[in-house]
Amino acid sequence: MSKQLPYRLAAGIMLRNAEGKVWVGQRRDTTIEAWQMPQGGIDKGEDPQAAALRELYEETGIPAHLVEIVAQAPAPLDYDLPDELVGKVWKGKYRGQRQHWFLLRFLGRDADVAIDTPEPEFRAWKWAEPSELPDLIVPFKRALYQNVLRAFADQLA
Repeated sequence: MSKQLPYRLAAGIMLRNAEGKVWVGQRRDTTIEAWQMPQGGIDKGEDPQAAALRELYEETGIPAHLVEIVAQAPAPLDYDLPDELVGKVWKGKYRGQRQHWFLLRFLGRDADVAIDTPEPEFRAWKWAEPSELPDLIVPFKRALYQNVLRAFADQLA
């Protein structure tokens, strides 16, 4: 059943600071110890890059003028929800997400991060080593994060 559902179009952001670490946040809507990079849906008619910058601001409070786009993954990257979540997330319309990923350089300071947004998604945030990302995310997104690391391997070296 879930394989017949479409993917939700989304954008993902790998935000790196001057030390080469990546921004991750701990979601408010779960009690598990998992951290993720900013990401979210692309609105109808919205450009993936514009969606990435909008989502970054909505989730972290970081405005577009404090980041520089370094790279975009050459192709969208997919992940499937576990069967037990398919009917519960996104009103049961999607099987997972097809994400356009962007690597961004953070030009601001830690004080510029404000996760207490009007609709907060994260309860905590930190900077993590890129190599740690697959172990920080929920297990069903682990392969996605490995693919994101591969897509940006040249820029992360």
